[in-house]
Amino acid sequence: MYRTVLLPSLSTLVLLTSSLASAADLPIKPSVGDLVKQSQASDWRPTDPQHTLYMELASGRVVIELAPSFAPQNIANIETLVREKYYDGLAILRSQDNYVAQWGDPQAETAPRPLGSAKAKVAGEFTVPLKNDRHFVRQPDRDGYAPQIGHSNGFPVGRDTRAGTTWLTHCYGMVGVGRDNGSDSGNGAELYAVTGHAPRHLDRNITVVGRVLSGMALLSSLPRGSETMGFYGAQENRMAIRSVRLEADVPEAERSHLEVMRSEAPIYQQVIDAQRNRGGPWNLFSPGYVELCNAPIPVRVKP
Repeated sequence: MYRTVLLPSLSTLVLLTSSLASAADLPIKPSVGDLVKQSQASDWRPTDPQHTLYMELASGRVVIELAPSFAPQNIANIETLVREKYYDGLAILRSQDNYVAQWGDPQAETAPRPLGSAKAKVAGEFTVPLKNDRHFVRQPDRDGYAPQIGHSNGFPVGRDTRAGTTWLTHCYGMVGVGRDNGSDSGNGAELYAVTGHAPRHLDRNITVVGRVLSGMALLSSLPRGSETMGFYGAQENRMAIRSVRLEADVPEAERSHLEVMRSEAPIYQQVIDAQRNRGGPWNLFSPGYVELCNAPIPVRVKP
């Protein structure tokens, strides 16, 4: 009787050999910090004052950049609430460990603050047509939550070309609209920021409107709420929101002057690769892969 023996192919042997060697032979490569230092002024863009929010807390400023191409109706409603000073004097309602920080009206169930000109219900924009996004730059790494992933104007996105849809993803620092069961039950009166490991299972189930560019430490370091899902109890101190303003309505001298690396700039592909293929000497192994949420767009104060 003959027994078939499967020998490893040459390519398999090469992969095995390279993986064994990689632990000791990783070349020194530029880090993300090195690439940021090497970048040119043309590699960066300023924030859009018409679609950037400043949330002022007692502990400092949180800067949120909105993405109207991905949630035009919800963002229009949020900006109406901002212009009419709805958020002023409200509070952080929830800080759930490794998940989110959420803010809104503490009296929403008993004596809710009037919404003014804003809508009480806004249709969920969990996905939008591909045509809405004219800035997509694909990231070739595989992803379990989307057929394609990449960045659009600095925001992490997923897309499904067969369905013709695209959406913002729940990476660290992303900001979404709280809702009840109804898909139109959110209106932006309650917002949250992802403060823990990326909860990508929420993608395409909640409207995501933007991301925090600066001030994440103020949200991620909040005391955790003691009640279910991290909500603060009646006897717990909630961080008050002093004000929320559009950058356009803040005097020039008081603005944060942030810049975002252009995701279409060639240097950003180098930034992604620096995280995908990390060099030595500290790294002893490089996976040759990077998750979407582990390849964030760099942000800086304008030099």
